[in-house]
Order: sequence, then structure tokens, then C-alpha cells
Amino acid sequence: MDPILESKYPSLVISLNWENPYQLIVATLLSARCTDERVNRVTRDLFPRYPDARALAGADLAELEKAVRPTGFFRNKAKHLQGLGRRVTEAYGGEIPGTMEDLLTLPGVARKTANVVLSNAFGIHEGVVVDTHVKRVSGRLGFTDSSDPKRIERDLMEVFPREAWHPFAWRILVHGRHVCVARKPRCGQCDIAPFCPSEQPAA
Repeated sequence: MDPILESKYPSLVISLNWENPYQLIVATLLSARCTDERVNRVTRDLFPRYPDARALAGADLAELEKAVRPTGFFRNKAKHLQGLGRRVTEAYGGEIPGTMEDLLTLPGVARKTANVVLSNAFGIHEGVVVDTHVKRVSGRLGFTDSSDPKRIERDLMEVFPREAWHPFAWRILVHGRHVCVARKPRCGQCDIAPFCPSEQPAA
């Protein structure tokens, strides 16, 4: 199955625009319940205005809310971003930390965001990114019967070797966005349908 996904989705480059760990963690937090395309439009102006954690720490909250409003849930996101900026500035000298333990101390950061940052910015694979697409596709493929992201992550970590955690999760995430969608999955267009216990026959 993995060779099929690899041939279909050869690129492991995420669609969020970022140049350093700070930009990646900010973009990832903004991507919650928002498309990457919209996040990229917002960060195009946000990053020059708040170029590092110290700038974010000193941001006016109302102005920050206005800047991130298009991504949805803007009050919570702005609060988390400001808190993250302050925590990173005070505890880590303004640099995004590179360990799971430290990342999880940052406001708004759970394992999904931490895994995205570690895998992409630091090349460290401590777990599996579980977003709504990975959750859905993993369940349909029979890799997990849980709805809890932490349990799903553990299940996937047991099924796949460490070196496959990042590439497999990314590929099924993209597959979930475009083929194995939530409503009316496109099983007729799915290259891994023969391996899927949830395949739906064509209408």
C-alpha cells in the first residue's frame, strides 16, 4: 500500500508556507479548521509584521485578532499566539524548542502541532501527525478503531516503523483531502481501494 501512496504523492512538502520553525508553528496553529491556502494568505502579511516570537509576545491582542480573523476562531488563536510568543521568549530565548516535551508547554500546542514542527522543521520523528483526514482514513483502512487522536497516534506508531511515520501520515492526509473525503469518498478513484475494508461499491 505504501509504495502506491508514494507513487501517487511523491512530494512530502507541506502546503503551508514557512521558512523557519517559528513561522511553521504559527502557520500550523492558524491552520486549525482553516485551509492552508487561506492561512498562507494571512501569513503573507502576518510574518513581516510579527517576524519572531518577541514581536508576537509584544503584540496588541486586538490587532493580532484582526490580523488572524480570516482563519476563524481568531480570538482563541490570537490569545494562543501571543501566549506562545511570551513563553518562547521567556523560557527559550526566543527560539522555538526542538523537543516534544518543550513544545507541549507552549500555549495552543498539542501533539499534532508538535509533530508537524518536529518532523518538518527539525527532522525529528517522535510520533504521527493525526489531523481530521488522518483520523478518517486510518479508521477506514482499519488501522484503528478509536476516535481519540492520542490513541490513533499510538495505533499507527505500532503498525508502521518509525521511518514511515512522517511520510505515511502526510500521504494519507493528502489522500483524505482529495480522495477519501468525509462525505461520499471517491472509492472509484482510489488506488488503495483494493486494500480498504471500507471500500464502497460504485453507485
